[in-house]
Amino acid sequence: MISLSNATLRRGARTLLDAVSFTIHPGWRVGVVGRNGTGKSSLFALILGHLSVDSGEAGVPKSLAISSVAQETPALPDSAIEFVLDGDVELRRLERDLVVAEEKHDVGRIARIHERLADIDGYAARSRAGTLLHGLGFSAQEQLQAVADFSGGWRMRLNLARALMCRSDLLLLDEPTNHLDLDAAIWLEEFLPTYPGTLLLISHDRDFLDCVCTHTLHLENLKTTLYTGNYSTFERTRAERLALQAASFVKQQRQVAHLQSFINRFKTHASKARQAQSRIKQLEKMQLVAPAHFDSEFSFEFREPERTPTPLLRFDEVKAGYGERVILSNLKLSLQPGDRIGLLGPNGAGKSTFMQTLAGKIEPLAGTIMRDPYLKIGYFAQHQVDQLDLKASPILHLQRLDKGASEQSLRDYLGSFNFRGDRVYEAVGPFSGGEKARLALALVAYQKPNLLLLDEPTNHLDLDMRHALETALATFTGAVVLVSHDRHMVSSVCDDLWLVAEGRCKVYDGDLDDYARWLTTRGGGANTAGTAAAEAAPARREPANRAQEKPLKDALRKLEARMDKLRAALAAADAALADEGLYAPARKAELHQQMQAQRKAKKQLDEAEEEWLGLSEQLEALQQ
Repeated sequence: MISLSNATLRRGARTLLDAVSFTIHPGWRVGVVGRNGTGKSSLFALILGHLSVDSGEAGVPKSLAISSVAQETPALPDSAIEFVLDGDVELRRLERDLVVAEEKHDVGRIARIHERLADIDGYAARSRAGTLLHGLGFSAQEQLQAVADFSGGWRMRLNLARALMCRSDLLLLDEPTNHLDLDAAIWLEEFLPTYPGTLLLISHDRDFLDCVCTHTLHLENLKTTLYTGNYSTFERTRAERLALQAASFVKQQRQVAHLQSFINRFKTHASKARQAQSRIKQLEKMQLVAPAHFDSEFSFEFREPERTPTPLLRFDEVKAGYGERVILSNLKLSLQPGDRIGLLGPNGAGKSTFMQTLAGKIEPLAGTIMRDPYLKIGYFAQHQVDQLDLKASPILHLQRLDKGASEQSLRDYLGSFNFRGDRVYEAVGPFSGGEKARLALALVAYQKPNLLLLDEPTNHLDLDMRHALETALATFTGAVVLVSHDRHMVSSVCDDLWLVAEGRCKVYDGDLDDYARWLTTRGGGANTAGTAAAEAAPARREPANRAQEKPLKDALRKLEARMDKLRAALAAADAALADEGLYAPARKAELHQQMQAQRKAKKQLDEAEEEWLGLSEQLEALQQ
């Protein structure tokens, strides 16, 4: 399907690929990996026809239907679901043609259009678009909102849904999870293996690549190497090859020795036993993958905190939110040095609110927060790169933090984040997203925090930098609270998981696989994760005021029975619409009737679920 033969690709004076050859066959799902700047996105531009090879040959069939994600979305008045439906160009053309044919009463043309609509499953297109949007975190109400009402990150989700809606032979996805939360990323990694065409995927998320890809195309040193298998298979194969070179062991053994020294220091202390065990686990993982990163440009550490008091902070009956709006309540928790906490929960449930409350960016609405006088927080917010001074250089950013530091010591420090030479004096404005993210992380690490709050720190970081971050966190003696859609990062770094949902933050008794199964069994996506969270929470104490609770419980039981009936009605409508015979022209009236029944059941179910959530919140308030 797609082949390069002795192809060389340049951008200006810079050579990206030099005399490379490979062939990608139909149906393959290929992870395209390599450091930032090796030409991954340029390869996509070549396949799309936006670039041409400078020598050699690039074979991309002209008849190939290619779908990719647009990088910009205009502020359109169209609803989200109509915008996504526009991704199926033939469907939209047939719909316009049908209107014209009906106006002209062209019975033959009408029949042919309906036949083609049935062939392309056009009558179920709106349902498919709704499924895509739901999986990517859009509620039923949000699907009807104008595109212009959404922020940039959510418009990127709309672009992704539109690309998935397109019936294509080849799908190109460049870092599709960068604007997703964990729930949407899990949904996408389960959806992509069902895509019937050929997939090329650029990603720096190991677990995502492992779940989706059948092959791996590695770009390195102007060359490409095509491996059979997912990312873990590629990494092991490459590590085995590199391990034959003596130089690959030097850096690996230094890292191993560093981790081992931490383990030796704390394994005899009962209070640190769990942290030592966590580093042993990290050491085992590092021994497997480190050779694949022996030549990494990144190697840094979080500077040793000046003090690590116990506890660092404590919440007692805290309510968090904005103004009079309570987002989270009844927060009881403490953080100790060495804690490694991963936050789970649906989008909008309050993870960022929780992180900002921990960081002291917003004050609690009620309750008490005890912060040790020596608590020092390093906070990497989700949009931390927006806080950089675009006119200032990396070294100036550091000099503002530490006016007494020598220029050479700051240059040495920046070098560990691959800011070398004159690069340390250049203005940040023209830097890539990955370079800005690295600098923002370097600034957080420099301040010797004893509590790290990391909200999506891996956006725009490549695999080498993510590996360096995991290694640095393994030897960090303070506490870490992490929000990330990168499952490998969460599983490698975190010892405990907390679930933020239904207005609470609770210890989660399960792992990421359990969380993914909940999303699947509950229908997937952010809209149902909160229900699973509520069921995972420990049983609450008996209510103090039974008289007030009884009518609420009775109403909830009635609603649950009604919701069961509505789900059955929706399932019946879905089953009827799955019958291919229903799309025959003679059964047009029956088709419209079933589609109306499906819409009605969905609407009533959404309304019932909203009412159920409201009553549940009232009941929980009484039980506090």
